Amino acid sequence: MTVLEVPGACLYYETHGSGPLLILIAGASGTADSFRMLAGHLTAHYTVAIYDRRGFSRSRLDGPQDYERRLETDTDDVRRLIEHLGDEPATVVGVSSGAVIALQVLTRHPAVVRRLVPYEPPAVRQLPDGQRWVDFFFGVYDLYQRSGIEPAMAQFREETFAESDRQAMAHAPKNATNAAYWFEHELRQYPLVDLDLDTLTAHADRIVPASGRESPGYPCYEVNVELGKKLARDVIELPGGHIGIITQPAQFATELIHALRRAEQEDEVDISQSHGS
Repeated sequence: MTVLEVPGACLYYETHGSGPLLILIAGASGTADSFRMLAGHLTAHYTVAIYDRRGFSRSRLDGPQDYERRLETDTDDVRRLIEHLGDEPATVVGVSSGAVIALQVLTRHPAVVRRLVPYEPPAVRQLPDGQRWVDFFFGVYDLYQRSGIEPAMAQFREETFAESDRQAMAHAPKNATNAAYWFEHELRQYPLVDLDLDTLTAHADRIVPASGRESPGYPCYEVNVELGKKLARDVIELPGGHIGIITQPAQFATELIHALRRAEQEDEVDISQSHGS
């Protein structure tokens, strides 16, 4: 088992393929397994790194944790993993709360990021009705405390995800330990993130906001609509809904690769124009 020792944890990770480094950051599941199918379609173009976030599955905790700074710690873990795996900046793709982490990596450690794809981040404070969603997430947590994981998950999915996502999630393998860790340390915390829009705007040319084609009207899709406006970046749509990485991995990978290539080509045009001016 390949692990990277970091302060307070040992991170389980895998690398597959060859080429520039692309790191995938999982959402609520917290695990590399979320990207198992997607990664296989990316390895012809990238060295793909997948990992279990600290506290999930194989990334065991080591000693006391500062849960008041957990998002900052998750962010630093990504920075350490990128630096461990190479000397060049990486393309960083984060899904759901993994997208919140990805945005923080660019904010706090821009030197390690070549390109950033935040896919449906639940940073609901960007929404005009953001407080309603914050209250909803706290209500889901209260239901979890009263009635357990499954009733709370059912309520959470019903309000926040498209039908295709809900069906896939209902049939996905269950991990009660990971789910409880997410309920306790992420559901109420990560959606409250205050994004540093000034810093993100300064690095906006590296950001490719992305959302699922089946997700319009749901909160994480709409977060990227708002974020795209604030950063003056077009939001691309990829196949599927919130978990298109699982329901349509081949198509998702193909369109993600094309979007990243377009971004690189736009950079080359900008550089050539600046040199010619």
